[in-house]
Amino acid sequence: MQPPKSKLIYLAPAREDVLDIARYHLEKVGVNSVRNITGEIEEIIGRLAYFPLMGQTHPDPILAESGYRKLLITPVYVCIYRVFGEGVYIYRVVNGKTDYPKLLK
Repeated sequence: MQPPKSKLIYLAPAREDVLDIARYHLEKVGVNSVRNITGEIEEIIGRLAYFPLMGQTHPDPILAESGYRKLLITPVYVCIYRVFGEGVYIYRVVNGKTDYPKLLK
């Protein structure tokens, strides 16, 4: 039996993040890289619809206290999200080595 499906809600900054990632890959690597990375991002984030708690509680204590979770997408990119009721709200999709927590505080 499959768990109930949550609704994935990409907030505007997360949508822009994915577009930025696609633009970067197009410029640096090429169109096949764009298809691969965006497909991987969509597939892994899509799993949150069925398993909204699969990402870890965010390691930053302030973000964790606010209910943020962190999902590793690739060795480079992470998804920052929160779960409210039946919805999974995608806040950011970023390079995990950047100082992205400041974008959420």
